[in-house]
Parts: sequence; structure tokens; C-alpha cells
Amino acid sequence: MHLDKSIERNKVGNDYREIIKNTPKSPKGDFLGSAKNKKMNRPENKELVTFLEKIPAIEKGIADGFHEKGFWWVKFQIDIENKYAWNVVQELGCIINYISLNERLPTVFYPVSPAPYLNGGPYDFLSWVIENKDAEFTSNDLKIWLEGRLPNPVDDLTQWNNE
Repeated sequence: MHLDKSIERNKVGNDYREIIKNTPKSPKGDFLGSAKNKKMNRPENKELVTFLEKIPAIEKGIADGFHEKGFWWVKFQIDIENKYAWNVVQELGCIINYISLNERLPTVFYPVSPAPYLNGGPYDFLSWVIENKDAEFTSNDLKIWLEGRLPNPVDDLTQWNNE
């Protein structure tokens, strides 16, 4: 598959203050809301959320939403004790952040956490976010890219490299 149009890497900008200002807060004030035990899926993101929940080590209860400018996001936790956890992180990081040197997807995949010294360690407080940076690139577009590059079928553990 080929990304049809060229992507301007800094189309949205990288000013963290702007990102924080425009990021929805949960009632507790944490970044993008809590991914654990929270289901607030938008119909527009349903296919991506359903697909992500099939990936080994990704826990059910994926949160999702949209920023004011129409950029979507999903937030989830990965069971770090699952033997496929770091394979999943590596695969998602490659596809979402770095699929091509010349034409990257308008998406980012990264970890988020509240201050560990106030809350606790990664078993309970480490979450992962996927966001897009181009309102024309839908969450379903990302699902199609993931389907074409992750092990197939994605929930068949024999298809995953666990070295």
C-alpha cells in the first residue's frame, strides 16, 4: 500500500504547550483520560478499537476521542507481563511512527504516565497513545495499514515472532 499524498511532517506543529492546552482532560485531570476500565468509544474509531483489542497483550477497555481540530486518538494499556508485549510495542512503533523514511504516516505512538513517584509503577500506570496529525487520515485508514503489516490473523499467537 502507498500513502496517496505527501505528508507535511510539521503540519500541526510540535509545541507541547499547544498540545496540552487542546488535550481533553478527564475529571481527575490526567492526560487524555484513563485508559483502564473506561469505555468511551466513538463510532468513528470503533473499527480501529476492535482491531487493537485483538492484538496480543493489549488490554480491553481502550479509550478514544477527538481533539478540537478533528485529530483522533486512542489510549490503551499493554500487559507488560505478557510475553508478546515488547513485540507488540516494536511492531506498532515501526508501523505507526516509522514505516517509511520518505513518507511517514501522519500518526504517532508513544507511552504516557503520571508521575511514578506519586502514583506507582508501570503495571498500573503506564499507558500507550496513538494520535493522528492529519484530519483526513482516519482511524480506519490506520486499521487498514496495521492489518496489512501485522501478523495475520493478528490474534493468532503462532504468527507472532517471540524472540
